[in-house]
Amino acid sequence: MDDRANTIAGWVLAGGIAALGLSIVTGEYFHAERPEKMGYVVEGVEEEAGGDAAAAEKPIAFYLASADPAKGEQVFKKCAACHNADKGGPNALGPNLWGVLGEEIGKGAGGFPFSDALKGVGGTWDWQKLSDWLHNPKKFAPGTKMTFAGLSKPEDRADVIAFLNQHSDAPKPLPAAPAADAAAAPAAPTEGAPTSPEGPAKDQPVLTEAQAAAQPKNNISGEGAPTVAGNSAQEH
Repeated sequence: MDDRANTIAGWVLAGGIAALGLSIVTGEYFHAERPEKMGYVVEGVEEEAGGDAAAAEKPIAFYLASADPAKGEQVFKKCAACHNADKGGPNALGPNLWGVLGEEIGKGAGGFPFSDALKGVGGTWDWQKLSDWLHNPKKFAPGTKMTFAGLSKPEDRADVIAFLNQHSDAPKPLPAAPAADAAAAPAAPTEGAPTSPEGPAKDQPVLTEAQAAAQPKNNISGEGAPTVAGNSAQEH
């Protein structure tokens, strides 16, 4: 009986040693490095663009001019957990978004209980306000109950707005792209032309030194006096 107990104990001990060794070998083989950035990505939540990207972003009208409602429908799937844009659709965690463009901010939507933060924004949902809201809800209305982090890409926001615009009894024409600012360059002075702090007088003749010498001395200077080519005026 003792021999049998010793045998069982020996097998148990050997099994434990084998399991420990296997655990050590497996741990070394599947060793994982600590990630540089801790945390995980939540689907539908995007990091905000950096300062340089935000500074380079154009007005939303620029992106709306080429927005694609079909692409916007795909992006809107990120919002579908809380919203729908169907005519007569019910409010869910978020309000129904049928006809949202032109609607008063924080009102309408079948009596949805908007936060005081959003009610306090005022105005109506236009192209720019919808873009700002979709970009960063917490910045647009500090204290809002909406937890979505926002859409950092202006193209995605424009596509979603175009999609929502179609879900309305009276869709609005998308705005045209704003014209680029064309700064007129100053005209370069003509090479060899005489200059002065106030510029040459209008219709003032330009004479050579020989022609100027032949002019009466009392007509060399003064208002309306001709300008001598290649020779600057002297104070008398």
